[in-house]
Amino acid sequence: MSRAFSPVRIGSWDLPQAFVMAPLTRNRAGDGNAPTELNATYYAQRAAAGLIVTEGTAPSAVGQGYLNVPGLYTPEQVEGWRLVADKVHEHGGRIVAQLMHAGRIAHSDNKDGVETISAAAVTAPGEMVTAEGPKPHDEPRALATDELAGVVDDYVTASRNAVEAGLDGVEIHAANGYLLHQFLDPTINLREDAYGGSPENRARLVIEVVTAVANAIGAEKVGLRISPGHQFNSVGEVPGDDLDATYRALVDGVAPLGLAYLSVLASPLTDLMSDLRERFRGSVLLNDGFGEVTSLESVEELLETGLADAVVVGRPFLANPDLGARWEQGAELNEPDADTFYGGGAEGYTDYPTLGEAS
Repeated sequence: MSRAFSPVRIGSWDLPQAFVMAPLTRNRAGDGNAPTELNATYYAQRAAAGLIVTEGTAPSAVGQGYLNVPGLYTPEQVEGWRLVADKVHEHGGRIVAQLMHAGRIAHSDNKDGVETISAAAVTAPGEMVTAEGPKPHDEPRALATDELAGVVDDYVTASRNAVEAGLDGVEIHAANGYLLHQFLDPTINLREDAYGGSPENRARLVIEVVTAVANAIGAEKVGLRISPGHQFNSVGEVPGDDLDATYRALVDGVAPLGLAYLSVLASPLTDLMSDLRERFRGSVLLNDGFGEVTSLESVEELLETGLADAVVVGRPFLANPDLGARWEQGAELNEPDADTFYGGGAEGYTDYPTLGEAS
């Protein structure tokens, strides 16, 4: 049997295969950034993934970044996610909400005028899509030291809301250039307090968030995603001693908690990746980046490195709700329509056929 289709235990979850569905932003939340029946249908179609990590979901109003991205901070959003959780569970899947505070990757037009914040007042280059077209990213306000406990509380509240909605847990997003990654990156985090300067200080907020969430809902329901040196959203991290020290401090800080998993987006063939896996001492998920579309062959290759228990698969799940069955049977894959990736309705979202529907 292909190793990709061997059952695997991730944290306390027994999964049917060694690959899971990645968080994929689709910009289709309803009014008030609440999930809808359409979103529930989309995720339920992909329940055979075994474990679904949702699209990035804001833990607070200030954490919103993009248009029509869901949140987990209002009663309406909780009810929307209940629709999703119930439908995924009816189809035998598990689903965790990726909590993504956008930080400086935001524009106030996309969050009813709410301010934008970050580790420091360093504006991200480039533009953010708004309802009125692309606009430069906001200049963020640097968070004061005494405000950081409130950021932690927002993650805790959102995590409790996820559990109340019936979701199986949360993934804390400390990758891809969003708020928590902004604290890790020395080119963005220019702070001079206990949360800036040294690698240990820059890792402090992430450790505090993960610890507080684990204490609130149970570590077995919490994953953490990182992307060391992945220069997405104008992250300036580069390979070297500082990068290694930062992520070693971070993983050492969360390893004793007994989290469900550590998800890493990075090249696997590095000494740092091997070191982080050893330090974490728990289940590790791996994605080798955005450059190439993940294939069954690349899943097998990543598993063969021994650096991961399962592989995180993104774009193939967009157009193939029954991806596992197609891969296992050697069937042809549906091709995703890039024009429908972001925003819109059912087209390019819930209308991709399964093998049975296509025959």
